[in-house]
Amino acid sequence: MQEALDTSKLNFNQDSLLLLNLSLAIIMFGVALDLKSTDFRYIFQNPKSFGLGILSQFFFLPLLTLILVNIINPPPSVALGMFLVAACPGGNVSNFMTHLAKGNTALSVSLTAFSTAFSIFLTPFNFALWAGFYGPSANLLKEISLSYFEVFQTVALILGLPLMIGMYINSRYPIWASKATSILKPLSILIFAGFVIIAFIGNYDLFLKFIGLIFLWVLAHNFVALFSGFSLAKIGGLNLADTKTLTIETGIQNSGLALVLIFTYFEGLGGMAIIAAWWGIWHIISGMTISSIWMRFSSSEIPSFSEK
Repeated sequence: MQEALDTSKLNFNQDSLLLLNLSLAIIMFGVALDLKSTDFRYIFQNPKSFGLGILSQFFFLPLLTLILVNIINPPPSVALGMFLVAACPGGNVSNFMTHLAKGNTALSVSLTAFSTAFSIFLTPFNFALWAGFYGPSANLLKEISLSYFEVFQTVALILGLPLMIGMYINSRYPIWASKATSILKPLSILIFAGFVIIAFIGNYDLFLKFIGLIFLWVLAHNFVALFSGFSLAKIGGLNLADTKTLTIETGIQNSGLALVLIFTYFEGLGGMAIIAAWWGIWHIISGMTISSIWMRFSSSEIPSFSEK
């Protein structure tokens, strides 16, 4: 069954890909309308927490992913999907979850903005680097002959351009930006959710066939992502609010971007696509669960999560 994942293809057409691209661009534009230069100024005022957050996102998570892949030995396409998800920036919903968990929202926004902006360079680089360390995925990449410059262009178009335009509009027309974001955010999330539901229905049999394996792999990978942020925050001696933020920021990945890249450059390669799609569902469940727990209990009630 594992071998069948490598040859399976998801039912996905160009119209669906266009809808996914547009929904991600709208989500990014809506987020950017909320960003201000002061959000980036926070980086220089709190370099330790920010630096650990970036380290967790772009180095520690890919490293732990490589270790996990070597332990579970998944099919090459699944390994590629895991490396790609790990190379993507944090998901935008992490800001809401951090606020819900009573974490450091300013740090969360700064990390999301920075990781998104620099994912234009870091996502293609990290994906190629870490996937190359695992023999089966490295061989599959050679067969596909992926152009990383084209990946760079796609990420820049979907994330970078909406980010710059949104921040510019917010700086020039803050009142309009505030009104627009209140409409765009829920609208874009509904569009994206609708896309996921339609894609799931169109590939229901395929999901049903592989969900047993995929669920366990994504469960383990998401745990590794959450552990990456939490453990690095504790090693760095960060306070509880910042620990919550790093845990959520690293555990919530922009799997929508991963899906765009998979359907654009990998022709919906089964293992990759199903991993990224289920990540998009599961990290919302795990993130909301952790946020709700942190919201309900004080640090004194959860000794293992207490501040240093």
